[in-house]
Amino acid sequence: MSVAPLQFLLLVFAGWVNRCQLEIVEYLREENRVLREHLGDRRLRFTDAQRRRLATKGKALGRRALEQLAGLVTPDTILRWYHELVAKKYDGTARRGGRRPGTTASLQCLVVQFAPAP
Repeated sequence: MSVAPLQFLLLVFAGWVNRCQLEIVEYLREENRVLREHLGDRRLRFTDAQRRRLATKGKALGRRALEQLAGLVTPDTILRWYHELVAKKYDGTARRGGRRPGTTASLQCLVVQFAPAP
């Protein structure tokens, strides 16, 4: 079985791209390690937007990949943030906005005036 020259070139190119991506990931891991060393034992404080970005990207990767990659927070934390995002999205607060307005003070006074005396 012979492999067509175009297929062979595609395989070589795909391998090269894969190697480049692995090198980029390794560089970013090392950069994170260096930043963590500079940070020391101080606790990181993330904004809601940063948590949201990490959670959505982390969920797309999955737990197994996060265990190998995550350096700033644990995979459990990233996935918990994702579950909180989903829970917040579907908690139903958008549907609760159409409540009846409260009774005005002038109407309350009128009701008290018309009420029979005890």
